[in-house]
Amino acid sequence: MAPSPSARLGRAARAAARSRLWRAVLAMVLVTGALGGWWMSSAGAAGYPRGATGFATGVRSGVYDRYGQLLQKEVPRAMPGVRLRLDNSQGSIDNLERVTSGSDDFAIATADSVAGYDGPGKDRLRAIARLYDDYFQLVVPAGSPVRRTADLKGLRVGVGQSLSGVNLVTRRLLASAGLDPDHDVRPSMLGVGDAADQLRAGNLDAFFWSGGLPTTALTDLSQRFPIKIVPLGDLVDGLHRMSGDGTDAYRAATIPVNTYPGTPTEPVATVAVPNLLVTRADVDTDLVQGMTRAVIDSRDRIGAEVHAAQLVDLRTAVYTDPLPLHEGAKRYYRSVKP
Repeated sequence: MAPSPSARLGRAARAAARSRLWRAVLAMVLVTGALGGWWMSSAGAAGYPRGATGFATGVRSGVYDRYGQLLQKEVPRAMPGVRLRLDNSQGSIDNLERVTSGSDDFAIATADSVAGYDGPGKDRLRAIARLYDDYFQLVVPAGSPVRRTADLKGLRVGVGQSLSGVNLVTRRLLASAGLDPDHDVRPSMLGVGDAADQLRAGNLDAFFWSGGLPTTALTDLSQRFPIKIVPLGDLVDGLHRMSGDGTDAYRAATIPVNTYPGTPTEPVATVAVPNLLVTRADVDTDLVQGMTRAVIDSRDRIGAEVHAAQLVDLRTAVYTDPLPLHEGAKRYYRSVKP
């Protein structure tokens, strides 16, 4: 028996409803796919790896340490999802070993330490930026008879830890002054905080330090114990001869008046060396580009607390001799080039 007209109309209505439903489902699938594709492409636009990345700083209370603490707060602004893990170290040479071995991806090191480094993986070292200069500082009690480096003969002298840039340059400074670093002084391998404590306690006659101005440990020392900074400017030519690595990193410099509370009120002639932010060639390009952005964009905020960092500048950041720039750093500098 043939279906009634009303039955045929019911089947047609149900078929039309099913067709509209499938069209709606298909549209939702297409929209969801498009939104999902947009979200994934947007989220993946910055392709750097998320999570923790290691940054080797230096001894506690040193300028590297403080700079790292402040940069740690800035990195998530430039790269959401990235956390900077700070690793204290003995200093520049230790930092270079940590980067080349893969223990850390980023570190600060002086240009003379980089030039003289001959450890495994040296060829993989790359630069991100020239930061600020370290100033060589020979610290003695205010009443000390020491007037120049040669006066240290036979004295108890803090010479920096064995893997520090301080120790490297201290040996060169002593040799430039005509002293045998191993026999003409009584060396103590101490970081700046411990050396300051030992000087104040009367267990050291002097100590060397290489750091940005001012260094917190020396500011704290000068507020509790009268000190003076001995001039080192007469040794700059000798340092160039002693380096033996062809670096022109060393330059004559002046420690300004009143850098440290209570010190004599005249400028002190000394020697300075640039600090470089370093990484490895194999570190992710987008991660390095983001790190470069964080360093440059945070200059004023970090510089408000680490005065030396105020000198970080796009015009000078690219001068990273003796290291070539990492590709990620190049990409950043090209992107902001006027």
